[in-house]
Amino acid sequence: MDRKPACAAPPWPTSRMSLEATASLAKMAHVFVYGTLKRGQPNHQVLLDSSHGWAALRGQGRTAEPHPLVIAGQHNIPYLLRLPGRGHCVAGEIYAVDEQMLQFLDEFEGCPDMYQRTLVRIEVLKWEGKRSAPVETPAADSTMQCFVYSTATYSPEWALLPYHDNYDSQGTHGLRYNPRENR
Repeated sequence: MDRKPACAAPPWPTSRMSLEATASLAKMAHVFVYGTLKRGQPNHQVLLDSSHGWAALRGQGRTAEPHPLVIAGQHNIPYLLRLPGRGHCVAGEIYAVDEQMLQFLDEFEGCPDMYQRTLVRIEVLKWEGKRSAPVETPAADSTMQCFVYSTATYSPEWALLPYHDNYDSQGTHGLRYNPRENR
């Protein structure tokens, strides 16, 4: 006997939503940014550029499990190493993005060569997004799955670098990020 899961959304738009809005919500993704894409950081403007697609800040969060966040390479790039359980719970921002922005971010982040996009459990610290049915607004201290650009392809010595819990390109670490336009 085939049964629908209790949490399945109806296959048709509700009376309050158009078919386009339903399709648009179905194609949204959540992305957790922890480095140069955060507000106030050198690459944040790419999330604001509508020619890349749509992105909206939804909240503040941190990885539910520790990960090593290191600053590495000749351009002092922040990397989240795929070594869960080591390092710190890393702070960042949660964005809702459309498919076009997600594809742009894949290219921007050099996915899958430099970074790989994976789902990671993120603890919601503060939700800033507006409630939009049928998408439920997560409560503070809840967790959600978000795409994160992390890497499993790095030099072994990177795992020995200092681990950070929050990235700031102008931080006390003294490792200034070298923007793409200067390379």
